[in-house]
Amino acid sequence: MGTRIMEVRCRLIIFFHNRKGSTSQNRGIIFQTSSSMESNASGTAGKPIRCRAAVCRRAGEPLVMEEIQVEPPKAWEVRIRIVCTSICHTDVTFWKMDSAPFALFPRIFGHEAVGVVESVGEKVEEVKAGDTVLPVFWSNCEKCRDCESSRGNACSVFANQRPGSGMPRDGTTRFSGANDGEAIHHFLGVSSFCEYTVVDVAHVVKISSPIPANRACLLSCGVSTGVGGAWKVADVEPGSSVVIFGLGVVGLAVAEGARRRGASKIVGVDLNPDKFEIGKKFGITDFVNPGACGERPISEVIKEMTDGGADYSFECVGLASVMADAFNSSREGGGKTVILGVEMRGAPLSLGSYEILRGRTVVGSFFGGLKPKSDVPILAQKYLDQELNLDDFITQEVSFQDINTAFDLLLQGKSLRCIVWMDR
Repeated sequence: MGTRIMEVRCRLIIFFHNRKGSTSQNRGIIFQTSSSMESNASGTAGKPIRCRAAVCRRAGEPLVMEEIQVEPPKAWEVRIRIVCTSICHTDVTFWKMDSAPFALFPRIFGHEAVGVVESVGEKVEEVKAGDTVLPVFWSNCEKCRDCESSRGNACSVFANQRPGSGMPRDGTTRFSGANDGEAIHHFLGVSSFCEYTVVDVAHVVKISSPIPANRACLLSCGVSTGVGGAWKVADVEPGSSVVIFGLGVVGLAVAEGARRRGASKIVGVDLNPDKFEIGKKFGITDFVNPGACGERPISEVIKEMTDGGADYSFECVGLASVMADAFNSSREGGGKTVILGVEMRGAPLSLGSYEILRGRTVVGSFFGGLKPKSDVPILAQKYLDQELNLDDFITQEVSFQDINTAFDLLLQGKSLRCIVWMDR
């Protein structure tokens, strides 16, 4: 390896992080390169790059491994070499959609990833070639009125945009077929199921701590959303009671955040009974299967378990009916309901006005209320300080060629997060 490093005239650091309880199979690797490695040594800066991508051609069909062309970044843009990515339920949700306005094909999905900056466009100053970064779906320019406010994590730069098919500033694509020039759509501003991608700088988080790549990858969406929901949106207090509807990655991350905050009772609600054993690793103390409650409303069951209702109630499913159940399971006179699930059908949420007057509150949040550029590096450090469990979210690791296997595992309910390595 030393000879190879000398040949490409760059610096390569391989970091093996062996936490207590980790096995050699699950040790993460992160690559940090000198700023000359990605651009000068390869000679790719300012030029199109040909690489592999897992392209979705039709809704619900297996992804197709194709050679595509990735254009160089324009102003405010960053081209990133993806080291590894993972699959989130949001990827699956859009992958299944077969009608407008969200069914856009061909498309490159993926939005949880970590990579290395290959080159940057004009006006980009905060990162440079060789930096380790997370591309994230939630924008954070750090300069607008909303980004400078402590009241939330919105960003005015792209505030009125819906999930588009191109770059956020001009709507055009940086992907095309390598042989026929066919335009290929982006996804959530990231598109990480590709060896190289182009991301707006407002969607890029620089990672300076030596966190393993497969752990850093998790912080791009689901885990950050759940932990942030417990820490920033709810601000869970020691000794409080928590109920979580939906024990996917987001729900389990809420449990992890609540556990770290000292919640005394954390009730998990899920139709899959296997989630109780999994949830125990993240702090779930009690479990309820709504299907086993008979004719009793789930809110009544939760109120009995929490002495009148949970102090904090989280909805992590994305169904208006479950959102109402979460609200009705909260304590009168101060119970707080946090909506983290995305209701893709846009169904209205119906709540009793009298119940609101009795002191309950409900609040929604994207990305757990976190400001990506400042808060995600804190979570990375929390992991290194053994104050945040990321290891148990990783259930499988596969090569990029086997990305459809990772999809199948998630669809079958056999996976929390499957890490997809680009170089394996």
